[in-house]
Amino acid sequence: FLRGCAEDALQRLLLPSLEQEARRELTEKAEAHAVAVVGNSLRKMLLQRPVRGKRILAVDPGLGSGCVLVALDEFGNLLEHTTLYLAGRYRDREAARQKLLQLIRRHRISLVVIGNGIGSRSFEKFLADLLNTELRSEDVRYGMVSKIGTKAYARSLVGQEEFPDYDVRVRMAISIGRRVMDPLSELVKIDPAYLATGAYQHDVKAKHLRPLLEEVVESCVNQVGVDVNTAHPWLLRYVSGLNLVLARRVEEYRREHGQFRTRTELKQIPGFGEGIFELAAPFLKILQGPEPLDRTAIHPDCYDLARKILEKVSAQPENLWNPAKALMVQQQLSQLDAQTLAQELGVGVWMVRQVLGQLRRAGRDVREDFPAPFFKRVQVKPEDLSPDMELWGTVAHITEFGAFVDIGVGNNGLVHISQMATHY
Repeated sequence: FLRGCAEDALQRLLLPSLEQEARRELTEKAEAHAVAVVGNSLRKMLLQRPVRGKRILAVDPGLGSGCVLVALDEFGNLLEHTTLYLAGRYRDREAARQKLLQLIRRHRISLVVIGNGIGSRSFEKFLADLLNTELRSEDVRYGMVSKIGTKAYARSLVGQEEFPDYDVRVRMAISIGRRVMDPLSELVKIDPAYLATGAYQHDVKAKHLRPLLEEVVESCVNQVGVDVNTAHPWLLRYVSGLNLVLARRVEEYRREHGQFRTRTELKQIPGFGEGIFELAAPFLKILQGPEPLDRTAIHPDCYDLARKILEKVSAQPENLWNPAKALMVQQQLSQLDAQTLAQELGVGVWMVRQVLGQLRRAGRDVREDFPAPFFKRVQVKPEDLSPDMELWGTVAHITEFGAFVDIGVGNNGLVHISQMATHY
């Protein structure tokens, strides 16, 4: 009788409970891994190296609906937009060819970026042919750009606020162009959930995924820092200590009073108290103010310490931005020992290391350490490929077993993890 009770309890109660518990633990472990992969992919996307000082022609490709083109100046301002139809008769294609040629020459375009949607390869072939003929003597290059999240931006409140007089596809093309000029500033306007790419991100519960994505975005924004005089509120809201309400107040203040001259001026904004200032100040940069240290990520409380460190190498803060002196000052700073400095100045070693690190890389964007985007003039065809050929490409998708890379032939290639490192 007791054996029967034990068998019944085991089969009906204990084993199912243990199985559910084991499955739950395995699922949580798998979700944590998937979320980490997605977060890593998003971080790489946000910290792409910006392309500055170029006039860009951004293309949202299409077939029957045509390709929407927008010309942007060096600061991302819209100069002109038009639509080309490549899927029609020869006469239509010839008209599109002339229109594209005029657009590139009229606005002195040096870079064409194409969204990787339907019709992108047709437009790439059309453009590459133009670059090899009429534009052979001109330095115009092109590249493929991920369209992920562009439709979400175009239909969002921020997209409608920025460009209320244009339709969705024009906004999408603008987003494609601007995310090349400054990926971080443009991509933060899009809900991180729309930017997530990973092996199983759609199987992960939103309550697990969203907090991590928000944390990744905030980390990237604070790592790079923002120019408080030009940053959009949707970028400012990710600065440590700020939210969208305070970010909009910052924008309203600079609209009423002009550009910020010093970081301490931020305290005059309603709601910007000492606590928020302490959190946010190092990440809000003022690039044109009278205080050179406002351009760094050094907290105002540490300015005296920074000046004392610079005195050790007989330098002033403004020397860090003087092309004739900056290199020599940074070389001298790199020879200083943080432990010795901390003892001499009577402050903590950790604080000295932080300030010294910022002085050594003053004026440098952390994204400059990453590879620059690759742009080309000729289209690679599948028949051009051969074994042992070396090609440049763009990472389109990251998984735990490798990376899918777009080399421009229509299908992404896989670089297996075993080809990236000697260990797992």
